Amino acid sequence: MKPPKRLSDLKGASQRAETYAPPTPKVSRQKPGKVLSAAERAAFLANRPDLKPKS
Repeated sequence: MKPPKRLSDLKGASQRAETYAPPTPKVSRQKPGKVLSAAERAAFLANRPDLKPKS
C-alpha cells in the first residue's frame, strides 16, 4: 500500500471539495469602517455633550 500524498487521502472520500462561490450582494455591499483622526474625534465629541466622560 502506498503512503497517502494528499490531505484528502487521509480524510477519506466522503469529504468533497467545495467550489468557490462569489460573495452574495449583501456581503459585497459592506464597506470598511472609517477611522476618525484625532481632530475629527475631538470635533465630533465637541458636538455631542451626551458622549463626554462623566467625572
